[in-house]
Amino acid sequence: MSRRRITVLGSTGSIGVSTLDLMSRTGGSDAYQIDALTAGSNVALLAQQALSWRPELAVIADAALKPELDARLAGSGIATAAGDDAVEAAATAGSDWIMAAIVGAAGLRPAWAAARMGTTLALANKESLVCCGPALIEAARQAGGQVIPVDSEHSAIFQVLEPHNRNVVTRLTLTASGGPFRTLPLAAMASVTPEQAVAHPNWSMGAKISVDSATMANKGLEMIEAAYLFGMEAGRIEVLVHPQSIIHSMVEYADGSTLAQLGPPDMRTPIACALAWPQRIAWPAPRLSLAEIGALTFEAPDETRFPLLRLARQALTVGGAAPAIFNAANETAVRAFLDRKIGFLDIAATVSETLDGFVDANDSGAGDSPLEQALGADKGARRLASEAISRRAQAA
Repeated sequence: MSRRRITVLGSTGSIGVSTLDLMSRTGGSDAYQIDALTAGSNVALLAQQALSWRPELAVIADAALKPELDARLAGSGIATAAGDDAVEAAATAGSDWIMAAIVGAAGLRPAWAAARMGTTLALANKESLVCCGPALIEAARQAGGQVIPVDSEHSAIFQVLEPHNRNVVTRLTLTASGGPFRTLPLAAMASVTPEQAVAHPNWSMGAKISVDSATMANKGLEMIEAAYLFGMEAGRIEVLVHPQSIIHSMVEYADGSTLAQLGPPDMRTPIACALAWPQRIAWPAPRLSLAEIGALTFEAPDETRFPLLRLARQALTVGGAAPAIFNAANETAVRAFLDRKIGFLDIAATVSETLDGFVDANDSGAGDSPLEQALGADKGARRLASEAISRRAQAA
C-alpha cells in the first residue's frame, strides 16, 4: 500500500506539532510521505522536524532565516526555500492531504492555494474561513477536493451533522471553556497580564489563540466559521459555556434530538478525524471517563464581560467584509496586548472602534477576487486598528 502524501503548513505551531505527533503514532514514515513542511520563524524546530520526517521541501517564511535553515539541513538532501511566496508554493506540492495550520492572516494565501488543488484540506486556520469562507469552500468543491474542519468545535459538528438531515437542523451549539477569566470580575480584567491570558485552563495552544480564548474572540470567530462551513445563519448558532471542555459542540434537529460529540480536550482527536475521514484511525487517545469527571456544567456566556462575542455576531449578520475586518482588528489588538502596548479590555474596544470606522470602500477591494477582497479588507482594518492603538497609547 502506497504511503499518503502529506504537507503541513505551520508545522512548528501547536496544531502542526500535534499533527506530526499523531502521524508518528499511526504509522510514521511507513504510512506517510511528507512533501513539505513550513514554519514562520522557528527554524530550529523546523530543521529538527525535517531531519526526522525527511520531507522533499522545508520552507521558512522569514527569509532572513534561510541561511540558518540551509546550515542545519546541509548534506541532508532536503530542499529548502524561504519567504511567503515559497510557503504558498508549498501548498501546491500535490499532496493527498494538507494541514493548513498557519495562525493568522498569514495563512490565507496558502490555504486558498491548497483549496484549489482538489485535495483534502484539513483546515485549522480560522482566518481562511472567517475572511472568505464561502469562496474557499466553493473553490475546493470545484477542484474536486474537500475541506474538513480541525477546530474541535467544528470537527464535533462535522461528525454529528447528518448530511441527509441538514435541512431539519434547528440549532448549532458551540461550546466554550470560558477561558481563564470566566469568573473574574470585570474590574479586575483591566489589569490582566499577557502571562495570565495565555494560561488556558484546559487546552495547550499558542499565545494568540490562548488570548482569543480569554476574550472569547475565538468563539466569535468560530460562530462565523460555523455559519460558512455548515450553511447556517447567525440566528441558529449559539454559544454555551462548558468549563470542562468535554462536550465539544452539539447539533439540534427538528424532532427535538440533540447530538453531541464528546472527548477529553486533546487536539489530536479532531486531527485524527480529519486525517482518516471517512474512516477512523486508531491511536493511543486519552479515554473519556464520565464517572471520574462526575459532573458537566453549563452556563450562558456573559456578553457584557466578553463583548467580542457580541461584536462577532454583529459582523456575521452584517456580512460582506465585516468578518474580515473583525478578524484583522482582533489580530492586531492581540499582538499589541502581548507586546504590552494596550490593556486586556482594550482589545475589544479596538475591534469595536475599527468596525465602526471602516468606511473606505477602496480598502475592501470590491472589484477583486474573493481572496483579494479579503486581503484588502484585512489591510484596511489593520491600519485603522493600529491607529486606534496608537491613540490609546498616547492617552495612557
